[in-house]
Amino acid sequence: MSGGALAGQRVVDISRVLAGPYCAQMLGDHGADVVKIEPPGGDGTRQWGPTRADGVSAYYAGLNRNKEHLVADLTSPRGRGLLLDQLESADVLVENFKPGTMAAWDLDVDYLLDRFPRLVYCQISAFGQGPMAGLPGYDAVVQAYSGLMYLNGEPDRGPLRLPMPITDLTTGLQAFAGVLLALQERERSGRGQLVSVSLYDAALSLLHPAAATYFMTGVEPRRLGSAHPSIAPCEIFDTADGQIYLAAGNDQQFATLVEFLNAPEMAADPRFRTNADRLQHRHELNARLAELVAHCEASAGLARIMIERGVPASPVRPVAEVLDDPDLVDRGMGVDIGGLRVLGIPVHLGRTPGSIRTAPRPLGADRSAHV
Repeated sequence: MSGGALAGQRVVDISRVLAGPYCAQMLGDHGADVVKIEPPGGDGTRQWGPTRADGVSAYYAGLNRNKEHLVADLTSPRGRGLLLDQLESADVLVENFKPGTMAAWDLDVDYLLDRFPRLVYCQISAFGQGPMAGLPGYDAVVQAYSGLMYLNGEPDRGPLRLPMPITDLTTGLQAFAGVLLALQERERSGRGQLVSVSLYDAALSLLHPAAATYFMTGVEPRRLGSAHPSIAPCEIFDTADGQIYLAAGNDQQFATLVEFLNAPEMAADPRFRTNADRLQHRHELNARLAELVAHCEASAGLARIMIERGVPASPVRPVAEVLDDPDLVDRGMGVDIGGLRVLGIPVHLGRTPGSIRTAPRPLGADRSAHV
């Protein structure tokens, strides 16, 4: 048994695609024994994108390590029987079926919590309660419905989908936190409970500072590209040989920035003296900074020098450069297991570190229970 923080906890994962499997994987990364039960055709993500001959796709591999892999047809009595058998020794159940599905199988939350009173039942849906309740969940749809997509993109162009499934990933993280909270509370009460999260609520929780600002001012948030609604400068600028991101969250950082760029007089310019001034004159500010930065060379370590002086800065790095950086391995964030390269565990515990013990497996690799 793993010595991780969740060693001794047993998780049954009957979820599909992203938010649920991501939550269950994180539980497994920190020592829980996770059993993933897939339908006879497998989790749909097994066919998404580059896929190995054994049915493990890159997409699936990123969400399903540290799990035992079973197959059961939950539409059949035999499959539901296997699930109930697994729940006899389980601490956590993770599911993200369309609302009403579990009840149709006579596996609704009230029944399961009555039969297994210590069970933490993690229920993931698209829209929770409300006018959209019961509809299926798709990350891009929720991005659009929640306003995230509306805010993403350049000011003079249309909205853009965030390229990562941000609502699914955030929902998985919140489900993970909810499960940990319920397990902690169970230590006092001895009873499990329902943990309910939705993609829509998760997306809404990401609307900061847009929501807070709108609630205070009534001014509708708008697309700003790489800019920040509350800070100036905060932009991507073109240098002589690449792009660099620059920000100045306070007046001292701005003074340091313009001194570095040999334009110290800008700090005393009435248009740029305070952050409020700079926000009001954002366009003039950015135009002047663009002129100054255009003659610099990003490849000469420009951003590193700036950040060492206290100015937030970074080169805009291509993803391939990031993932091929040896630092990824040094940090434990690039791991090879079972012939696959996967991202590592971002939460590092001192006494009970997480671990990647088993690779994602072929469908039903451990045993099968479908008819």
